[in-house]
Amino acid sequence: MIYISSSQRKKIMFDEKQLWKERFGRTVKELSRYLRYIFNGHIVIVMVFLLGTAAFYYQEWIKTLPNHFPAAAVMAIILALLVTYSPIYTFFSEADKIFLLPLEDRLSGYFRRSLAVSFLVHAYILVMGLGIFMPLYARVNDGNFNTFLPFLLILLSLKIINLLIRWKIQYYIETSVHILDACVRYSVNAVFLYFLFSGASIIFMLAAGVLLILLYLFFSMKSRDKGLKWEILIEQEERRMTSFYRLANMFTDVPKLKDRVKRRKWLDWLMAGIPFKQEATFKNLFVRTFLRSGDYFGIFIRLTFIGAGAIYLISYGMGQILLVPLFMYLTGFQLLPLWNHHQDKLWVNLYPVKWDIKEKSFKQLLTGILYVQALLLSLAVLANGGWMASLLSLALGILFAYAYTHFYIQKRLAGSRT
Repeated sequence: MIYISSSQRKKIMFDEKQLWKERFGRTVKELSRYLRYIFNGHIVIVMVFLLGTAAFYYQEWIKTLPNHFPAAAVMAIILALLVTYSPIYTFFSEADKIFLLPLEDRLSGYFRRSLAVSFLVHAYILVMGLGIFMPLYARVNDGNFNTFLPFLLILLSLKIINLLIRWKIQYYIETSVHILDACVRYSVNAVFLYFLFSGASIIFMLAAGVLLILLYLFFSMKSRDKGLKWEILIEQEERRMTSFYRLANMFTDVPKLKDRVKRRKWLDWLMAGIPFKQEATFKNLFVRTFLRSGDYFGIFIRLTFIGAGAIYLISYGMGQILLVPLFMYLTGFQLLPLWNHHQDKLWVNLYPVKWDIKEKSFKQLLTGILYVQALLLSLAVLANGGWMASLLSLALGILFAYAYTHFYIQKRLAGSRT
């Protein structure tokens, strides 16, 4: 007869390596499922066009820079944000604070793997960020691209120490500690990177690096007798997944997405003109949903500002005009989920209102939104162009809005008829 101790039974029952493998695999499968919808169809063509246009004008802008342009300061300020921002992907769920919390001392391998995966994700972002800024650095440093690899290795080393410090901060529940940590690390990272990109003495960089190491040692010592704040880790993980689901919801229906409602009382005047009668039932519902629920209103505001900024920065007249319907398409495409926002709510189907009225109400709202955006983007054309280009872009925008809402999306709306 073989005797198995209590500790041995627990070890047999719990395998942290298998747990991490299952959590990681499940998350990758979930992300892949929705990424197929995001990077599929017309949106990819639009993104390639926008990235190509941005790259062209960025290269042209760099050519106009004087040799004394403060490239080191600009790179340090922006890249320090990428280095400082160090979320750690734990793949935790709500139930873990009950079932895994007692096993915290046996999850060290799980946490190491989470840190490793987090580092790989951040490393990719740093490679992209440094790659974007290297032409700027080379412009004011006689075309020198040879420093890319040394810079990258140093940035990755900085990211490792920032991730380790960030992990120790997860043992604190006080918001002030989290804010102080982010501010201190950003300041040290920015100073370090400025010394690096400006070619300062290595002594200054060593001093900043030693300060980061001391921060890690300090928080390691202070957190030795603390436990992980599971509520914070779970909340962070849920917030990240919700953000991803919200993005995916622009391209397909996401059942797991939780509705977020914001009152936005200051926008009530936009609903004052909607009559209180049966024919306006869905108009009232769609307008309120657009203004208060999810991120629909935020999408409209963000894309309008981004579009206006892109139009203002582009000096080519025809390019400005073409950007107007392009950003209107992005807006219209990402607002389409508004049509199905209430599809799982039984009470909506109980309205004694014809389907045609619902469809007409949605089209009217989306057309009005795109008309407003066409006007705002045309004003951006006017600010950096002329009256003729502005009027042409407005006319093109109005024509696009009508065609998009009355012809392009008709098949999708008809397909959801029950």
